[in-house]
Amino acid sequence: MPQLPRTNDAAEQVVAVAETDSTNALAARMIADGTMPLAPTQDGTPAIAVVAADRQTAGRGRNGHTWVSQPGRSSTISYAVRLPRAIATDGALNGWLQMIAGLVTLDALNGTMREFGAEPDHPDSLLELKWPNDIFCHGLKLGGLLSELVLLPETAGADGDADGDVAIVFGVGLNLMLGACRLPTPQSTSLQLHVHDLPAFGELRDAVAAREVAGFRERLAKFVADPHGQAELLREEMKTVCWARGRQVEAHFTDGSTLTGEAIGLNEDASLILRTPDGIDHTVRTADVGVL
Repeated sequence: MPQLPRTNDAAEQVVAVAETDSTNALAARMIADGTMPLAPTQDGTPAIAVVAADRQTAGRGRNGHTWVSQPGRSSTISYAVRLPRAIATDGALNGWLQMIAGLVTLDALNGTMREFGAEPDHPDSLLELKWPNDIFCHGLKLGGLLSELVLLPETAGADGDADGDVAIVFGVGLNLMLGACRLPTPQSTSLQLHVHDLPAFGELRDAVAAREVAGFRERLAKFVADPHGQAELLREEMKTVCWARGRQVEAHFTDGSTLTGEAIGLNEDASLILRTPDGIDHTVRTADVGVL
C-alpha cells in the first residue's frame, strides 16, 4: 500500500490502496457515494483529494487506451478537485484544465529533482508535454494524463445549474523506476533512465505527489479567479514546453482519418493548430498526435 506522508500533509484527503481497477474510477465512485466529499475550503482555494494505488488492474488512458503500470516502479495517482461547473463545461476554457495538469506534473517532477539534487544524464533529457496529455522525455513517453468530470452528489440532478460545482479527476501515471527491459512499448521511457541520483521509489512518488497537490491548488485557484486571463498566460507558457510545436506530426482521429502537417501552437481554447502542406491551418481538438 502506498506510503504518502508528505502528500497526506498537503491534501485534504488521501486514499491509498494496494490495488484497484483504476484510481480515476475509484475516485469517481467515492465522490458519487459521498466518501470523498470535496467540501469547499475556508480560504477559497480548491480542495484536493488524492487516490493512489500500487497496482491498477484496468488503468485507462485517453480515447479508450489502456495504461500499463508496474508496482514499485510506476506511480498511479488521481487528484480530485472541486471546480465551478461553468468553467469545467465551457468549451472555450476547459481544454486548459488538461494543460494545467501537464504543467503541474512538469513542475512537480522538476521540483522534486532539484530538491534531491538529481541531474539529467544528458542535456537534451528535458521534460516536455506532448499535446494533449503525455509527459515526454527525450522524445519518449514518460507518463500520461487523463481528466474526467464527475458530478457531485448534491448537484447530480442539477444539469442546468451553471452556478453549481462539479469535480474534475486528474489521473497521472508516471514511469519513475522502470528499467529498460520493463518498458511496455518501444515509445515509452522511465525517469531513472535519464536522471541519476534519484531517491528510492517510495520517497520519489510521495515527493512528486505532494508537489502535484500544491501545484493543482495554486494553478487552479488562479484559473478560477481569472480564467480568460490565465488561459492567455498558459498559452504563452506552453510555447516553451510543447514537444510537438514546430514538428511535422500526424493526427489520428477516432473515426480512423488522419491529418499531417506542422504543429504550429495552441489556439485560445487549448486546441492544437496543425498547418498542412497547402498552408491551411486546421484546428485539432480530439486526436492522438505522433511525430513523423
